[in-house]
Amino acid sequence: MTTATSSRAARFGAYAPALLLLGVFFAGPLLWSVYSAFTNVALTGSSTIDFIGLANFRTMLHDSQFWNSLWLTLVFVVGSAVIGQNTLGLLIALLLRGRGKVARAVVSSLVVAAWTVPETVAGFCWYSFLHQEGTLNAILHRVGFSQNWLYTTPMLAVILANVWRGTAFSMLVYQAALNDVPPELHEAAAVDGATGWQRLRRVTLPLIRRSIVTNLMLITLQTLAAFGLIYVMTKGGPGSKSSTTPIYMYQESFQFYKLGYGTAMALVLLVIGAIFSLIYVRLIKVDDL
Repeated sequence: MTTATSSRAARFGAYAPALLLLGVFFAGPLLWSVYSAFTNVALTGSSTIDFIGLANFRTMLHDSQFWNSLWLTLVFVVGSAVIGQNTLGLLIALLLRGRGKVARAVVSSLVVAAWTVPETVAGFCWYSFLHQEGTLNAILHRVGFSQNWLYTTPMLAVILANVWRGTAFSMLVYQAALNDVPPELHEAAAVDGATGWQRLRRVTLPLIRRSIVTNLMLITLQTLAAFGLIYVMTKGGPGSKSSTTPIYMYQESFQFYKLGYGTAMALVLLVIGAIFSLIYVRLIKVDDL
């Protein structure tokens, strides 16, 4: 064996444990899920699994509940990630820029504290806050107004909860991006008579565009798969008013035992996530031209 060959073998041997772990815990389950989407596998104890081709996907095309869940997922992603977390995170980062260390530390700590709360705990907190006999109604009752927020506005409730919990990530991304913006550019724009809004629109936002697109891609993919928060707060109800696709996948897979149909929906959601990623990556490449 030559020296070059033994060197390559040694390098491969160093990567072998990592490749094995990736194959067992990532590639293996992913390939099994793709295969299951084309079968009738179910959690009913049956030992026979038949390959049924595109039957699950044809069923999906005629499943109004699936299309409703897809629409609710889009509303949830746009409302809580693209508009809520992204905008609020940028706003907080802008407001903290140039503030004293104490103010930045206090506000950042409060926002990050919400992010560190486990998803199920955050769901229970918001459930108790928005419940018909919860904290919010106890406050509003003093002015003669209250309602069952989780029943009348379930999507708004879960969107607000997800924004509260996830804004910290966007804030940290934008704080790091804003620190890289040269202050001399703002000073020069101010000398030229640019207002604060003009400096934001023409100087700050163009310079942090890559960070904006990257943040949008990450929080979009994270929000697409959100499950625990919604399940704890509403379980997809009332009826199916907050049944996003991950919730509907769970119901079909583990409550109605249609595991093959559930994994088919998961595969569709994976493709949707890939499409979002390609769009964001394309926006980053356009920025590099």
